[in-house]
Amino acid sequence: MRPSLILETAVGLVFHAALLFSLFLLFAGHNAPGGGFVGGLVCGAAFVLRYVRGGVGELRRIAPIAPAVVLGAGVLLANTTGLLALAAGGQFLESGKVEVDLPLLGHVKATSVLPFDMGVYLVVVGLVLAVLTSLGGEEDPS
Repeated sequence: MRPSLILETAVGLVFHAALLFSLFLLFAGHNAPGGGFVGGLVCGAAFVLRYVRGGVGELRRIAPIAPAVVLGAGVLLANTTGLLALAAGGQFLESGKVEVDLPLLGHVKATSVLPFDMGVYLVVVGLVLAVLTSLGGEEDPS
């Protein structure tokens, strides 16, 4: 069966824009609507488009890392963020912030929300990849 020209063109145009938009949602999430979950969903939707276009083979080509590794890294990052707050004498997952004046960048504010959101982002993306791989993949012989 020949691939659809419209699908090929649309996915080629939308995929990278969706990935960039997902990163925007991730980084803007703690000050505006978005965050790790919504950004991960948009990234997952981009991977769904690639899956529809080329199946599991294309999905494995563009995301060669095992979905369980992505998912596990996300859980580890989110939990580490919570445990660091606990180790600093606060509550588990209590938000912390640091404000510094840097010579070239000026006043910079960093919060602990971003690493937690990055962990959530990785969990959602890993879960979407795992579902897509299991839906269209062949059975693992081992």
